[in-house]
This record gives sequence, C-alpha cells and structure tokens, in this order.
Amino acid sequence: MSTDELEADLTRQTENSPRELLTRTFFFLCAGLSIVTTISIVVLLVTEAAKFFTITAPLMGVAGETASLVDFLTGTSWQINSGQFGVLALVSATLMITIGSAVIAIPLGVATAIYLSEYASQRARSVLKPALEILAGVPTVVYGFFALIYITPALSTVFPSIGTFNMLSASIVVGIMIIPMVASISEDAMSAVPDDLRQAGYGMGATKFDVATGIVVPAALSGIFSSFILALSRAIGETMAVTIAAGSRAQFLNPLNPASYLEGALPMTAAMVQLLLGDITGGGLAYRSLFAIGLVLFVITLVMNVISDFVAQRYREEY
Repeated sequence: MSTDELEADLTRQTENSPRELLTRTFFFLCAGLSIVTTISIVVLLVTEAAKFFTITAPLMGVAGETASLVDFLTGTSWQINSGQFGVLALVSATLMITIGSAVIAIPLGVATAIYLSEYASQRARSVLKPALEILAGVPTVVYGFFALIYITPALSTVFPSIGTFNMLSASIVVGIMIIPMVASISEDAMSAVPDDLRQAGYGMGATKFDVATGIVVPAALSGIFSSFILALSRAIGETMAVTIAAGSRAQFLNPLNPASYLEGALPMTAAMVQLLLGDITGGGLAYRSLFAIGLVLFVITLVMNVISDFVAQRYREEY
C-alpha cells in the first residue's frame, strides 16, 4: 500500500471515529441553530409587519385597521395618537446620528489604527489596544447619561440655543462608542499587510508616513472599509444611548442641515423603546408598528452588510 493510500485510510478512520462524529455533529447543530435563529427573526418581522400594512387603505391610524404601505414609507410625521405612521421622521433621525457618528469615528478610528499598526512600539500597542477596546465593554446606557450630563452642557457653551436632548450630543457619544470597532478592525487589517511591502517602500526612499498612507492603508482598504460598515451598522442599531441623549420628540429633520443637529428627534430604535414602554395594546396598530420599524431597520443593516461583503471581496488583497 502506498503512502497516499495509508494517509487516506487513516483519515477515513479518524473521521469515522465516535469522538470525531460527535464533535462534527455538535458543531453542525451550533451552525444550524444560528441559521434557524436568523430565519425565525426574519419570519417574525415579515409576518407581523404584514399585519400592519395594506396597499389599499386610504387613511392610517384607525384602531384595528391596517396602515398604508406607501404612507408609511413616504410619510414625514410619526404621531401614533393621531394615527400618523410616517417612518421617514424616524429614519431621518437615525440617518443624522449615523452621519454624525461617522464624521467622528472614521477619521479618529483610522488615525488610531495607523498609529497602533505603524508607529507604536510593541509595548505601547499591548497596552493601548486593550485599553481602547475597553470602550466597547462600557454599557450603552452609561454612554447615554455621559452625553446628557457632560457632553450636552459642554455643547451649550458653544451653542446656547441647543436643547437638553439633541442630535449633536447623541452623534458624538455614538461616534465615541464605535471608535474601538473602527480602530481595532482597521488595525488588524493593516497588521496583516506583509512587511515586504513596507520594506520595499522604505527601499524607495519613502518616509514612514508615506509608507503608512500610500502603501499600508491602500493594501488594507477592504478591511478598513468593512470596519466602517460594521461600525455604522452598530450606530444605526444603537438603542439606549440615543434614547437618552436624542429625546423622544418625533420630527422630520434634514440630515444635511447642520442646524438640525441642535434639535431633538426620535430615531427608530428609540421609537421602538418608546412604544414598548407606552400604553399600547397587543395586536393593535401601534403594537404592530414595532415590527414594521424593526423590518425597516433590518433591511437597512442587511443592505449595509451586503455592501461590506461585496467591497471586501472586490478589493481584498491576497498575499
């Protein structure tokens, strides 16, 4: 019997051993449970949201009836007491927080990743990176009270007209909260770039800054961009911090107008919390709107993650 045949026979015996079969079955069940959980969540959102919508309803908000899908997706007023379920009022607030947090987290996160990957010593990196990631372990409700007690009063010295609950404070605190995700994933992507590329740059007379920004960052671009999408997905789904900092007044704001950030608004996640804590009846229109909001939120994050996977596959460098 040849060496290849002996190795193949040994592999078959190992794979068919009771211990190996038990291990494979356990991991298969774990993977299957994850898939079943995801499918169950999607089915729940779709089925419950379908009870909320109707294509033919001329008006919304009558107790016991369904809401117009067109009015839900295009309406700019969210007032459940008067039967107005325009989700754009909630989406605009969520979009404002996402944009504001991105302006803070992306440059700071990438700059931190460049320092940890290219400039920091091994000893400094071993201390700074775990310390940075501690921010990810702080409960989000603490971030919310931090924004309300410290950030908002500090902003009021610069913007006297700012409200107690405002989008700027919520954007800042969410941006701080997602910096560790951007920095950690980006640093991992930069550290995976082979040193041969760095040495080639130095051999051409490039400075450390030139190598970091002109060689390492472009080579790790797929991982860096993936960190952006994952961090912004976290920002979109953040609940407690924005519930405390942004307020509970649902209104449609222009995300591109800087003055809008001085006002309070109601993001999608905060609206879901408000509905759950309010006096709503199970099975009613307001209750079913929870699942409609959740479905919109799910679709937005799903699209962002699909884009992230596409970019990662499209621009991934193989060494």
